[in-house]
This record gives sequence, C-alpha cells and structure tokens, in this order.
Amino acid sequence: MNAPWNAEEMSHQPAVATKVLQSLSTDTFSLTNAIKKRKIAAVVLKSKTANVVTQRRSGCSSESKAEAYSAEKELGYIDSQHSNRIIADKKPHCSVTAKHDCGHFAEMDDSCDYEKARSGKKPKSCCCQIAAYSAKSHYSEAKEGTAGLKTTATCCCDSSSSYPNERSKDGCCNGSSSRSGEEVSTFDQSKEHAADHLDIEKGGNFLEHVVLNVQGLTCVGCETKLSRSLHGIPGVRNLRTSFMLSQAEFDLERKAGLVAEVIKSVETTTGFTCQRLNNERQEIDVIVDGDAETFARRKYPDGVTQMVASDKQTVRITYDAKVVGARVLVENCFDSPLKLAAPRGSSEFESGKKHVRNTAWITLLSAVLTIPVLALAWAPLPPQPIVYGGASLALATIVQFAIAGPFYPSALRALIFTHVIEMDLLIVLSTSIAYLFSLVSFAYQVVGRPLLTEEFFETSTLLVTLIMLGQWVSAFARQRAAESVSIRSLQVETAVLCDANGRCDEQIDARLLQYGDLFKVTPDSRITTDGIVVLGTTEVDESMVTGESLPVEKCPGSSVIAGSLSGSSVIIIRLTHLPDDNTTSMIATMVDEAKFSKPKTQELMDIFASYFVPVILALTIITFAIWIAIGISVRSQNGSRAVANAITYAIAVLIVSCPYAIGLAVPMVVVISGGVAAKHGVIFRSAIAIKTARKVSHVVFDKTGTFTQGELFVTEEVFLSENQDLAMSIALGLTSDSKHPVSAAISAYLKEKEVDAANICDPESVTGKGVDGTFNGASVRCGNTRWLSAEIHPEVQDLLAKGHTVFCVAMDDQVVAAFGLSDSLRPDSCTVITKLQVRGIAVSIVSGGDAGAVEAIAVKLGIQAGHVRSRYTPGDKQEYLKNLITHEKEIVVFCGDGTNDAVALAQADVGVHMNGGSDVAQTAADVVLMRPHLSGILVLLDLSKAAFYRIFFNFTWSIVYNLLAILLAAGAFVNARIPPQFAGLGEIVSVLPVILIALQLTWFKPEK
Repeated sequence: MNAPWNAEEMSHQPAVATKVLQSLSTDTFSLTNAIKKRKIAAVVLKSKTANVVTQRRSGCSSESKAEAYSAEKELGYIDSQHSNRIIADKKPHCSVTAKHDCGHFAEMDDSCDYEKARSGKKPKSCCCQIAAYSAKSHYSEAKEGTAGLKTTATCCCDSSSSYPNERSKDGCCNGSSSRSGEEVSTFDQSKEHAADHLDIEKGGNFLEHVVLNVQGLTCVGCETKLSRSLHGIPGVRNLRTSFMLSQAEFDLERKAGLVAEVIKSVETTTGFTCQRLNNERQEIDVIVDGDAETFARRKYPDGVTQMVASDKQTVRITYDAKVVGARVLVENCFDSPLKLAAPRGSSEFESGKKHVRNTAWITLLSAVLTIPVLALAWAPLPPQPIVYGGASLALATIVQFAIAGPFYPSALRALIFTHVIEMDLLIVLSTSIAYLFSLVSFAYQVVGRPLLTEEFFETSTLLVTLIMLGQWVSAFARQRAAESVSIRSLQVETAVLCDANGRCDEQIDARLLQYGDLFKVTPDSRITTDGIVVLGTTEVDESMVTGESLPVEKCPGSSVIAGSLSGSSVIIIRLTHLPDDNTTSMIATMVDEAKFSKPKTQELMDIFASYFVPVILALTIITFAIWIAIGISVRSQNGSRAVANAITYAIAVLIVSCPYAIGLAVPMVVVISGGVAAKHGVIFRSAIAIKTARKVSHVVFDKTGTFTQGELFVTEEVFLSENQDLAMSIALGLTSDSKHPVSAAISAYLKEKEVDAANICDPESVTGKGVDGTFNGASVRCGNTRWLSAEIHPEVQDLLAKGHTVFCVAMDDQVVAAFGLSDSLRPDSCTVITKLQVRGIAVSIVSGGDAGAVEAIAVKLGIQAGHVRSRYTPGDKQEYLKNLITHEKEIVVFCGDGTNDAVALAQADVGVHMNGGSDVAQTAADVVLMRPHLSGILVLLDLSKAAFYRIFFNFTWSIVYNLLAILLAAGAFVNARIPPQFAGLGEIVSVLPVILIALQLTWFKPEK
C-alpha cells in the first residue's frame, strides 16, 4: 500500500501530520480488518516529551470503546509506559491526534494463521516484528533526533494459548528473549533519518497477505509451474493455488521486496499475466478523461486508499465505503463527475471467459489456414508438387509460428525456470518434428533429389488445429460447468433508489449503492443486496441462497438476503451490506475457499500427472527406436524410410496422451460439488470435507442451537432468599453484557419484568461455567448448577428433574435464585437422527447443559444413554472427540453453533457449523449449514458419496483412455492405429467425459 503523502509535504505543512493520522485511522489501518486479515495495525507517536499521545474517541459509542479496548487488551497491544491505547479505531469519527507534528509509524503483524491454531501445533516462530518509519518534523527539535521509538512487543499468539510467554525459536520478537510487556527500541537516535516517502510496503520482516488473479492458468500443469515459480521466491509462505479459480494466494515477507517485484518475477518465469486482487476494500472502475496513469497519480480524496490504471482510460479506485460512498466518490470527489466502466465479473470467470474467447479466435484462424493445406494434400488436383508444396509450406509456417508459437516460450520457461516438463513441451516437440521433417523433405524435392517419404505439412497444421480445438472445447465446457453452479450469478446489477415512502425512483448501477440508501424491489424481481424491510409486506423465495423451498413472509423489520426472489408486492429496503459484502458474496467466498484446498486424492493425482509427461517422452523414444528396428530388420526398408515411418508413430504417441483429464478428475468435481451444495444450503469450506464425509461413522451434536432452536425462554423461577428483587437485580447485572444464549435469555426475561440491573464490579466470564463479580463488597456469581454446587437444594433438583436447563444465582456462595429454561426442538431433528441410525451411523449428544435437560432431549430423539454427555466444557468436548477418533477409529462429524464449540469443530474430521451461531465457530468449521435445518447433514453425506463415485470414474477413465490411446498411437495393434494428424483430438476425447460426469452432479438429489 503506497501512502499518498511524503516526508517533504510533512516538513512544509504543519497540519499534515494530524491529517495523515486521521487518514490512517479511518482508511489504511482498520481494526476489524486487522483481526480478520491477521494484521494488527498501529499508529505510534513519540517525541522527547513523555506525554505525547492523546486518544480522542468522543464520537464512539460506549460499545465501540469497550470492543476496541477488549481487542487491544487481548492482543497485548497496550502502551505500557503511558497506558495509552494506540490502535486506531475503525470508525471514521474515532481518530488519533498528537500534541506534536513529528511522529513515527509502525506496523505489527499477527501471522499466527488459523491452520496452525487448528492443528494444535505450536507455531515455529512468533511473528510480532515491528518496523518503524520516520518522517521529517516541522519542529526544529525533530532535526536533532529523537530518543527513539519504543513500543510494547507482545507475542502475536492469543493470550489463552498454552505458550504465550515462551521464547520463540528464532527470536523473532526483535531479537532476544523479549516477553510480553517489555519495551524494545526499534531504532537508534543516531540512525534515525527522514524517509523520502512513507511506503509501508518497505517495512520490516512481517507478512503481507497477497491474492493474485493469474491469466493463463488453465490446467494442472500450469498450476504446477506457477506453484514452483512462487515457491522459488524467498519470503513466500503459506502458498495456495487453484487453476479452477485462476488464483494464487500466499503470505509474503516484506523483506522479500514489494508485491510488484514478485508479480514481475512470476510473469517472467511462467509467462502468465498476474494482477493483485483487493479483498479488504470496495473497488470501482471508472473511465477518465485523458491519460489514466496521470489521473492515478493525483492526490487521493478522503476515503480513497489506492488508484491504479487498468488501461489507457480506465482507473480502478479502491476506497473505504464507511468513509465515502460510491456515488459521492464518482460525482463529487474529483474535478468533474466520472463515468463508470463496464462491470467486472468474478476474477475466476473473467479470466476463464477471456481464455475461451482468445482460444476460439486462434482456433478459427488455425482452421482457416489449415483447410487449404488439407485440400492441396488430399484433393485430386493436377500433379504440381513444387507449387502445392510451396503454398503448403507458407501456410504451415504461419500455423507453426503464429498459432503454435506461444507454446515454445511457455515450454522453455517451464523447463528452464521451474524445471517442469509439461504438456506444452509435447506439443512443441510433436508439431516441430512434423514441420521440420516436411521442410527437409520439400527442400530435397526442390533440388531434384526427393526422399522416399514426401512432405506432409498437413500433419503439422492439422495437428495444431485439432490441439487448439481440443483446448477450446475443454476450456468452454469447464467454464460453462463452473458458471452453471456459481452463486455469484444471483447478484443483481441494478437498483432502484427511492425515499422512505417509495417515491422519487431512480435506477442506478448497483455498484453505486452506499450505506444509508433505500431501494425499491418490484414484484417478482431479485433483491439487489442485503437489507431491512422498512415498508411493504411480501413473501420471498430464498431457496437459491438458503435451500429453503417454502417462501418466507417479510414485513417491516424483517431482514432480506441478496439474490432472493421477491413475491407479488412492492417492498422498500434499507441497505445493510453493499453488493460486494453481502450474503451472496460471503457464500461465494466460502465456496471458493474449498477450491484452494486439495484432498489427498488430488495430491496423489497431481503427483501422477507430474510424472506423466516425462514417461510419455520416454515411451516416445522407445516407440521411435522400435519402429526404426522394425522398418529395417522386418520390413526391409532403407534408413530414411524407416525413420520417416517411425517419426509418424512417435508424433502420435507424443500428442495423443493427455494429462489434462487426470488433472481435472478431482478439481472439476470439487467445483461442481461446491456449487450444488450451496444451492442446497450447505457450504463446503474445505474440499477435504467433500472427500471425508462419505466415510463418517459417528455424528456428534451439541444441544443448544443445534438440536434445539437456540431460543431459550424462562419457564420457571425459584427464589431461595427473601429479597427476590435483589436476586433478580444481581442476575440482570451479571448477565446484561453476556452473549451466551442462557445469559441472554435470563437478561431478556428480567428486562421484560422491568428489573433494575445491579452495578456489578469487575464482572468476568468463566468459560463453561458462568459469570462472577462483586456487589457492595460481596462475591456474586451466576451460572450452571455444578459450578455453584446448587444441586443439593430440593428446589433446584425439581427443576432438573423436569428437564429444564437450570441457571442459578449465588451471593457469597449462597444460592439465592434458580431459573428453569426450556428450548424447542428443531422440526427435523427426530427425522435426521432416525435416518442417520438407519444408515448405521452412531449419534451422540455432547452439551454443557444440565444433565436433566440433555437427557430429556436424548430420550425424545432416541439417542442411546451411553452416547449422552452433559456438563461438558469445550475441553471435555475436544477430549471426547479425540477419543472417538484415535481410540475407537471413528470418522467423526461434529455439529455445533457456539463459540464454545469452536475447539470441537476443529478437532472433528468434519466440523459442521449451524448458521446463525458465532463467527468464531464458523471460522473453525469445514462445512456451514446456511439453513437452520439439520437435514443439511444428510445432504453433506449424500453429496460426498456422489462426488466420490464421480472422482473414481474420472480417474479410471483417464487411465484407461491414456493406456488405449498410447497403444493405438504406438502401433501396438496390427490393423488399428491413430494417425499423427488426428492425434490432436485426444484432448477432446479424454477431457469431455470428465467434465460431463462432473456436471452430472447438478442433478443431485439427497436420498429420501
């Protein structure tokens, strides 16, 4: 990210420092995005005086303050010397101001990625590195140098981990054995100097997340070449590639250089065209007057973080939609209103469409040039070999170098830079051999010394044309298959703005929507983006998004989902999410995540494919040698005739074999499965889950929010003290800020009774138990019966016997109140459990709830008593699953919804998250159920089985095809062979069945 300011501006403009800080706090460093994207951004200001930083949050709500402080405290990022919080808040009106204009900028990176946490392994190194950036000061004392930048260095690992204070192996925390809370000087006074440009890209040794769109990534061989190229760049970590998405994703150590340098290196070694994708901010493409490069270099308006020229007249603007709206940006932020460029589709589809389109034109041109050559070779024309041969040579030369020309640098780059022998090399060798042999034969004919074998330019030209035709058909089929299951097709491109009464209609491009907008949805049309209904009533079909077949009634206050189909009435909606950040986009992003992951089957096939081309080269040489020997010793041919005949067999072997089908066998099925599952309300976040789910032998469920609706309500209350009002007041004081379902139900119940909350000091949540604090010097607690030892009371025992979830309140270890809560079962819970048991799959229920409530649910569902566990903490759930997996050798699915289920979701072979639960649990899951129905579990199992059968068929077909094709091309059968000129059809014959079988999944229906 290149900052649109420099030190020179700072030295001449005293107000620039404050302006820069405000820009950083609102644009560049977002606390929410920092946590999501594994970056912790900070603005650190220091000078000679001690009290140099003030924090102004007057515009923030108390909730925002609390959340910001909680996040900063958890991350350990508190200024230990001055007790000033230094993480800039996300909200535009929450800014940081300094008492002096001089300042330094530092950025920390939390690169402990989720996969490491999930695996339970300690990261090899802590990654909290600090890089400092100095700037010229307007004040004279800054010229004399400052005392240096000191900041709190803390481990990036969560404080709750088992090793927060351990020393990292490589001493990454600025050297030696710095512990959490120590101050580390990042640079010396004598070495401090002014930076000419504040370029955060040139920071220290911490990670930057990069996502690249790669044009030209069309097969597994291309993906291997890209992967090796990126692995060869020092500083690239956590690399993931997907040729189905045409993307590469990795973390880059900034000591390795700028992202632009990495892109240039990749383009040089692979020949692909790479473009960095922005996943953190909103983007909009505009057409400008004059040169786009010049326009992009101008000063950025408020809210704009980047401007990049896409072509001569198009500029891509990246902006923070919470600071500036799209319409305001386009209409008011520049000298004159800007015009929107044509909308861009998904990077994966845009790249695919471009490849299909270009391949189609090249194929057409190749066919136009090839047809005359075929006519001259095969038509009954008067014998004029020199004339016809000359014309064929001219046309074949154009085909060889204009059409097949791009294969040459691609093959050479792969061979030289990444040491990969790929399919392009086979194409180059086969077509070049045919062309060169024909050229030599024609030359001998011109000088009057014709060879026994005449030129065959029709072989090389037809071969190239058929290869291009095969690539076009394969690319077209793959593209259409992927588009047919794309959830992004539900996005609407226009919106109708209106006022609160539905008047003043104005149709706009959906890209111009901004926060605060009201838009109208007419009958039988799709909803543009997520929002809240403010006027009108209708029924909405959400089946394309959630899989729910029945229409859902919507009235004022109801939330609506982008892409769902409105009924017969007009409704007015207030926008809550922009089109690039709505539910449809979120689902599409989660589906794409699965395309980056590779099941073990695909890894094996990739290894097989990597050896495929070298093996084919060896077989070609063997075939060539055998046919020379047969020609001379068996058929009594002279040397030149035997060589010419052997060349035709060698060319056929080279080109008829096709590794593409093997490479597509798994990813094609993964893509189609992901799209089909999304339409049934199931989101695969990992391709491994698609492979594993078919083998599941045990399904473990949480209770609250999984088997039950998760909407607890108080049915009984018992008071064990005379002062009932005080007991209720304490209960409300302890639960009012808790988001736990039980606490939330108690809080809602007491608020309905208009109870005044007690002022609780130092309230603290105790995981798996409850909340404690102090009230007027007395210890107060609320939570489950076991923690409060409340089961000895007959009143509590009575509530437990009724199957209630019991919540108790204690003061100085004396129980003063108990509440019995109930929840209703999901409508399909019994049906799903029965179907799982009929399939021979064991079912368990593991809950942190009271034994009575859990056992009552188990009895209703028919779950065996031996598979029922109550009062289990998150750690207990993890141990239970670990025992099933390691000791009983079960393949386990765990289904839960709460934050306390996150550990269990990560431990299970397949973690399934019920949508509507916590974001933490969703992050830990492999599968997300978008519908609030457990039937998604059955969809998961059935689709996994269907996908496996198709993967097995595809792999079997790929092997059988290549074996038969190579034997036919090599002349292993006496009366049957594949002529070299027709060997180029091999890609169509091998790849099309693979795509069609995968596409058959679109008709998938779960078992009844």
